[in-house]
Amino acid sequence: QGTRDHPPAQAALRERLLGAVVSCFKRHGAAAIDTPVLELRETLMGKYGEDTKLIYELQDQGGELLALRYDLTVPFARYLAMNKVNNMKRYHVAKVYRRDNPATTRGRYREFYQCDFDIAGQFDPMIPDAECLKIVHEILSDLQLGDFVIKVNDRRILNGVFAICGVPESKFIMACSTVDKLDKVPWEEVRSEMVGEKGLSPEAADRIGEYVQLHGGLDLIERLLQDPKLSQNKLAKEGLGDMKLLFEYLTLFGITGKISFDLSLARGLDYYTGVIFEAVLLQQENEHMEELVGVGSVAGGGRYDGLVGMFDPKGRKVPCVGVSIGIERIFSILEQRLKASGEKLRTTETQVLVATPQKHLLAARLKLISELWDAGIKAEMLYKKDPKLLKQLQYCEDTGIPLAAIVGEQELADGVVKLRDVSTREEVRMSFYTRCQKC
Repeated sequence: QGTRDHPPAQAALRERLLGAVVSCFKRHGAAAIDTPVLELRETLMGKYGEDTKLIYELQDQGGELLALRYDLTVPFARYLAMNKVNNMKRYHVAKVYRRDNPATTRGRYREFYQCDFDIAGQFDPMIPDAECLKIVHEILSDLQLGDFVIKVNDRRILNGVFAICGVPESKFIMACSTVDKLDKVPWEEVRSEMVGEKGLSPEAADRIGEYVQLHGGLDLIERLLQDPKLSQNKLAKEGLGDMKLLFEYLTLFGITGKISFDLSLARGLDYYTGVIFEAVLLQQENEHMEELVGVGSVAGGGRYDGLVGMFDPKGRKVPCVGVSIGIERIFSILEQRLKASGEKLRTTETQVLVATPQKHLLAARLKLISELWDAGIKAEMLYKKDPKLLKQLQYCEDTGIPLAAIVGEQELADGVVKLRDVSTREEVRMSFYTRCQKC
């Protein structure tokens, strides 16, 4: 439950999607890394807030308590610490595992791919953070998924709000996890959980509600910088100052039309220390997409400056910011869109089918296809000694192969190959070398 097989059409769609995402990561100068699917249990515990219970723990193996990786961020931080790396721009595409209740129609699985881009190192404020948001904007625009908004907030602003509202510091992370549910349930339910389950006073909850329901842009940041209580909190003031700087950079990138400063955004993971963000698809207008309205966020990330230090023996800190693309949810959207359109997706990249019109010409086909393969041309042939020409051409149509290289008795005698465009049925005779160049 919560896993799936991918037949050729789905695998081809997934490969195309991953290719588009990785292409963007490479465009921004990232290098690829890989890490083991297994981590020490202690590496993962205490990093994911309430979601720690979703980690797949394994039985003792030779004295080691292991677990399946929950995300790609904690392994990256562990990698930086173990290898004493201070600066790195990396991407990582790999499977992660969560012992969750699957919701396959919304792209929620127990085994799924994550696509992460991260910048590690000591740099001037908000420049790497702005680039991460630009990457999210580029990917969602390129994939043409429909309208979207990228919500941004800062953990320091949230912590400042909690402090001035009378929340004890020991309950900041708990309050964050509760506020993070505001995108799924109304404020009344969140307030009820804060008071009834988390032990906050009704007055504190009401004061929090006045802030976390605010969203806007640069104007809201300026207003909060003038807020008599919030502006007196050191953490909140730092966060608001950086948020203002971030919006200046995003304005230069020309993407502020899709950015919303949203104080309800909390992201429940414990390791975030500064800017946090999440991209959400807005309601689709296409009648075929009604089921996809509840897909939820399709990208998320933030700054985690303290995570590497948790794994370094000397507590050496490496500031980091990164983003994870919700590839499974995006895949679910594209898969249903493809199904609704009736479009047929090619599952191979074959350029040419080597065909023969008469019997006893298998040797000619084998010789020609071997030379095509050696020349780097993607070619196929049917695995029958004497297939009918109609059947060979029908195979081209069924699989989307654009060209057929036909070699018959006359072509062998003339030293040529007849090249047929399968869609237009136009044919040209050419020498073998010219035909190879055309393919």
